[in-house]
Amino acid sequence: MNNLRRISSRKQPNFSKITIRSLNSFKLPGQSLDHPLTHGIHVFHCPDEVGIVAKLSECIASRGGNILAADIFVPENKHVFYSRSEFIYDPSKWPREQMDEDFLKIGTMFRAMKSVVRVPDLDPKYKIAVFASKQDHCLVDLLHTWQNKRLPVDITCVISNHHRDSDSHAMRFLERHQIPYHFLNTTAVNKREEEILDLVQDTDFLVLARYMQILSGNFLERYGRDVINIHHGLLPSFKGGNPSRQAFDCGVKMIGATSHFVTEELDAGPIIEQMVERVSHRDNLQSFVQKSENLERQCLSRAIKYYCELRVLPYLDNKTVVF
Repeated sequence: MNNLRRISSRKQPNFSKITIRSLNSFKLPGQSLDHPLTHGIHVFHCPDEVGIVAKLSECIASRGGNILAADIFVPENKHVFYSRSEFIYDPSKWPREQMDEDFLKIGTMFRAMKSVVRVPDLDPKYKIAVFASKQDHCLVDLLHTWQNKRLPVDITCVISNHHRDSDSHAMRFLERHQIPYHFLNTTAVNKREEEILDLVQDTDFLVLARYMQILSGNFLERYGRDVINIHHGLLPSFKGGNPSRQAFDCGVKMIGATSHFVTEELDAGPIIEQMVERVSHRDNLQSFVQKSENLERQCLSRAIKYYCELRVLPYLDNKTVVF
């Protein structure tokens, strides 16, 4: 993942969290009814030193803003600092360009590896392309979650290595919402990666919704942005074809799903979210698969939401901080 930075390991983390307060419970001094308050998010990752929290708080307060929630993570015995803050402010008093400039100054002051501010009501939604193979459950769930405005993204297109009939549920949905569908018949020799790169060049990140093709290291490097994947949580015990059947036949008692960033090493990227559920001897293969697919839907949707809300930060060689 392009924004991961190598940081040496450490044993026990320290967490600090301020309870979230309601946006509707505040009215800033001098606030005009003509200028309603706006919600902002800022994430920060830098070498640890005294005074970071004070400077971030001062920056927001000096512009008339008010912090609603703050999460801080300082790993024990490590010289590194992570934070995520949510705040409200009056955009008429703190223009968006000035906000970027203010946080940039703090980032420069503390030699930040990552300093990102986002105002969901003002900033463009993230543009994503969704990849899918034969299975529809994750794709259809994402489409409906997007339609219900529970995912803050714009879907630019759906790319698949499997043909779908025009009267299928997914295709009717895409046609109704004018989302382009691209069927690229891939082979072991030709993964059609040049064509895919052309299709996704204007996206902010990619989502693999049970896309059963391996993206090469060359593709990931040339794309240069994050790719989020979902797979069943049965790895590494049940690899290859039909893992649910393998697990069912072995009588496992716990199943799961894992959403992670894609790296060149197969299914080994930093984990964003994991979910589990118990199964038993009372489950047949059909109920077993249904439970597994439900976990995959929820886990992928949650990971995308976390990512768009700036809750995911790189930590160590292959881990994440998820606020």
